[in-house]
Amino acid sequence: MTKAEKVQFTIKTLQEIYPEIPVPLAHKDPFTLLIAVLMSAQSTDVRVNQITPLLFKRADNPYDMVKLSVEEIREIIRPVGLSPMKSKGIHGLSKILIDKYGGQVPMDLELLKELPAVGHKTASVVVSQAFGIPAFPVDTHIHRLMYRWGFSNGKNVVQTERDAKRLFPKDIWNDLHLQIIWYGREYSPARGWNLEKDIITKTVGRKSVLKEYYRKKRK
Repeated sequence: MTKAEKVQFTIKTLQEIYPEIPVPLAHKDPFTLLIAVLMSAQSTDVRVNQITPLLFKRADNPYDMVKLSVEEIREIIRPVGLSPMKSKGIHGLSKILIDKYGGQVPMDLELLKELPAVGHKTASVVVSQAFGIPAFPVDTHIHRLMYRWGFSNGKNVVQTERDAKRLFPKDIWNDLHLQIIWYGREYSPARGWNLEKDIITKTVGRKSVLKEYYRKKRK
């Protein structure tokens, strides 16, 4: 298979498995998505989805959020981890949204990245899922699979994002990055990986990855 054929096989398989794509983080608008994505750093979507309803019951918009103290926010979101940094970020960005943007979340990637505790990945998820602007946020699943499939060298997420954007058509980025995340969780996890169930890696996978998998299996 040529690389182009491998890319086409991957896209086709993902579209067949995930014709309807569930959004991992529960939210109702750009602001609640921004907060949920910020909270998901080094945490799980399941944990975040358990905690955001408690926070959003108190404050689901910037105006109500700034009425809470940083300590109150931290107490609510403590279970997701990194709560000191995240609570300061949530309070700080809410104030900026009010002062600079009339309480609205900006649609521009670079403006989002200027907000406290908002990095490139968080900003990319927001523009992609809240505003439908093509972006390709790379999480650990995408980083792992792009390497397993031989589509990127796995050196860092910046390179992985660059390779993904080069290989995949722009008009499917927003769906595709979510499809790869779900696929990584369900069929190609970091631990407990069963290659027999992982049709994409089994078909297009990097030779060295497949060789290593079978070597470990023989032990």
